[in-house]
Amino acid sequence: FVRKVLFVRYAQGFVFLPGGFGTLDELSEVLVLIQTEKVHPFPVFALDRAYWEGLLRWMAFLAEEGAIAPEDLSLLTPLDTPEEVVAALKGL
Repeated sequence: FVRKVLFVRYAQGFVFLPGGFGTLDELSEVLVLIQTEKVHPFPVFALDRAYWEGLLRWMAFLAEEGAIAPEDLSLLTPLDTPEEVVAALKGL
């Protein structure tokens, strides 16, 4: 827990690249910390929209089922290029 809190303590945003269980673990922890207001909201990007498509569909299903709030879907922003990430961060 301490490692994960320190993980986000100084963050101004996160960019998640395609990965495996470790990546999913970190992504879910960050989203939960934001959702439960344990940390201040900050941008969370998933790079390579096609890679994350299945997870995004599953998250939409969770919202439809009432397991998460529909507004929670906005916690994760899928993007395709590093340039899009930079532009999004500059727009904050």
